[in-house]
Amino acid sequence: MKKEDKERVVAELTERLRSTETLLVADYRGLTMPQIDELRSKLIEHGARFAVVKNTLTKRAAEAAGSDTLLALLEGPTAIAFLESDGDPVAVAKALVDAARDTRVLDIRGGMLEGRPIEAAEIESLAKLPPLDVLRGQVLATVIAPLTGIVALFTAPLQDLYGLIDARIEQLEAQGDTSAASAPEAEAAAESEAEAVTPTENPPDSDASASESEQEQEEQ
Repeated sequence: MKKEDKERVVAELTERLRSTETLLVADYRGLTMPQIDELRSKLIEHGARFAVVKNTLTKRAAEAAGSDTLLALLEGPTAIAFLESDGDPVAVAKALVDAARDTRVLDIRGGMLEGRPIEAAEIESLAKLPPLDVLRGQVLATVIAPLTGIVALFTAPLQDLYGLIDARIEQLEAQGDTSAASAPEAEAAAESEAEAVTPTENPPDSDASASESEQEQEEQ
């Protein structure tokens, strides 16, 4: 490879390292070209670019990009799966783990996930997760469930409050009807009491009659 080509490869690799937060590193030693091409095609489907570059050039790019994580993984022939912004890290990890199991040659070393260093065991665990779409659905369900519970907590007391208000209104209306119905009865009772008192208002006439009778007896 000419010097100009090496410089171009290092520059492109440096830029890719600076712009990529998720990458998985593997030792491809022993893989045939058809196996590499097959793996590369699978990774492209899941949003990852599979690059096989000499370690000397990769080290220069890693140093230029300040990627200490990658530098620690550059031992022996190295292949790097660079995840694109719309890539599926779970599917990419699964493709690499499946290739390692099927070929018994590919050796996963580690990498970075969202800028955080991860080990080979973590990549194997990542590969066991459900697909990204399923994970999103599970996360959405987890988020919605508490919100539904909160809405229920707020809605239930309001319904109880509405019930109490309606019951109070009915109680007040019933009391009003009872008062209106008892008003005529109260007036009738008052009139009866007045009539009972009226005969006792004429005692003076009775006294006068008694006096007249006594005078007639004395005259006789």
